[in-house]
Amino acid sequence: MSNVEPLRSEVRDGMRIDWDVPIVMDDGLVLRADVFRPEAPGRYPVVLTCGPYAKGLSFQEGYPSAWNGMVLEFPEVGAGSTNKYQSWEVVDPEKWVPDGYACVRVDSRGCGRSPGFVDHFSARETQDFFQAIEWAGVQPWSNGKVGLNGISYYGMNQWQVASLQPPHLAAMCIWEGASDWYRDATHHGGILSTMWANWYDMQVKTVQHGLGERGPRSKVHGDTVCGPETLSDAQLQANRSQFGDDILGHPLDDAWHRERSAVWDRIRVPFLSAANWGGQGLHTRGNFEAIARAASPEKWLEAHGLAHWTHFYTDYGVQLQKRFFDHYLKGEANGWGERPKVQLQVRHVDRFVERQEHEWPLARTRWTRYYLHFGDHSLRTEPPAAPATADYEALGDGLTFMSLPLAHDTEITGPSAARLRLSSSTADADVFLVLRVFTSDLREITFQGALDPHTPVGQGWLRASHRKLDPRLSQPYRPYHPHDALEPLEPGQPVDLDVEVLPTSIVVPAGYRIALSVRGKDYEWQASTGLKLSNLKNELKGCGPFLHNDPRDRPAEIYGGRNTLHCDPADPPFILLPVIPD
Repeated sequence: MSNVEPLRSEVRDGMRIDWDVPIVMDDGLVLRADVFRPEAPGRYPVVLTCGPYAKGLSFQEGYPSAWNGMVLEFPEVGAGSTNKYQSWEVVDPEKWVPDGYACVRVDSRGCGRSPGFVDHFSARETQDFFQAIEWAGVQPWSNGKVGLNGISYYGMNQWQVASLQPPHLAAMCIWEGASDWYRDATHHGGILSTMWANWYDMQVKTVQHGLGERGPRSKVHGDTVCGPETLSDAQLQANRSQFGDDILGHPLDDAWHRERSAVWDRIRVPFLSAANWGGQGLHTRGNFEAIARAASPEKWLEAHGLAHWTHFYTDYGVQLQKRFFDHYLKGEANGWGERPKVQLQVRHVDRFVERQEHEWPLARTRWTRYYLHFGDHSLRTEPPAAPATADYEALGDGLTFMSLPLAHDTEITGPSAARLRLSSSTADADVFLVLRVFTSDLREITFQGALDPHTPVGQGWLRASHRKLDPRLSQPYRPYHPHDALEPLEPGQPVDLDVEVLPTSIVVPAGYRIALSVRGKDYEWQASTGLKLSNLKNELKGCGPFLHNDPRDRPAEIYGGRNTLHCDPADPPFILLPVIPD
């Protein structure tokens, strides 16, 4: 364990700042936190985060492409702040402390200034988070009410710690935070996502505790961001899990995944769940699932578009968060409790239109089947009349089925589900579904997603051997697979597949077309775009970093055969779409 340096405290930029405050865990390890609070003595509500991205690393330095793009498009993000204390995916204290909040940033175990073994989302890390909340709740500057607020990782671990029911936890804002470690994050439809192994290399190992003098220094106070010690590569490796290999080693939804997922019937704290329509690989499903399954009677849903950090920092997002926390942490009677439970930024091809709703999915949804016609590769609301088959290379671009031009503007807002009948020449098959929109002259319309600037309308995935359904949790619009056992295919023998397509929103203009692609690999908007983010390894071609291309998970001898879609007129293939009437 690192030596415990003395606490440093100073007043600057209108805040009392306590740097590297020690928080002692039950096993004796000391986590480090920075505390930003008003200068005036008093007890203030707490907004807390705990995570691996190093509290001393500035957003601008660690993630320059994301920061520069955001402030260029939305100058309001940088306005009203020196931006010196901006850190990745957490609140800017200069915009919260003046409103009477204490902002606490904790480096999680093994990251930044906190020593220890890095094991993301583990029971140990969740227990650390619990203890940090309870520590903050009894400090002399705290009013005893702790709120959690942050993006992605800083949202995901909120579900886990809320499952432990910390007594001082009063409210949560989960901004684009997955809640199911298996379905939302590591295995989409049972298919391994390679995002996490790459993320570990780019965003965690680069700020691991023990980099010391080899790591960055804080631009604010000059200390090393990754602790006072400088360890060897071998020592650093010994202090962290083999995260990508750990995920690969758990191909089914087992106890390892459950340890890292929400326990819905134990989440009772009020929360605001903010989802991104374009974050299909990580930043969508969990936020919607929470509304359906968490036990809390006080829960609100917000759904938006754009890059996944943008609205967290815009005036729109900050005002929404503050109104929520003012009500639950300060006790203000600001009408939050009476507001509709759902706020949607309904997506059009050229804008978003805000709308309030009272439930999710929307009660007035007209669930509409669009059937796949193999003869002309069309999508139609009338079913096919004759048996048919259509085949494609199992690791290829697959087949696309397209509607006729729409007669009028058509809103699709909600979850979708597809029913297919498929056989393969091998013992398994991976199905990648892409819900798409095309103009009248057949140009595809894509959108700025959570991470990729050319994201399709919707996506879904399923490994055929994971096709078993859980009848207790499945809905017609949201099939639920237990992912607890394999059911291999018999080559040439068709099976039924029910595929979850994640929630989306789009108002499709009259004259445009809806399409469904059934593929054997990840969607690509273009074969090459030249687009990258500084924190990602891969080129952005339509799916961001959420790819499924590890040959260890998808060996060609099993997944590289030929797939055949089957149509039985008595039970024809379709996609069920959530059409919202005018």
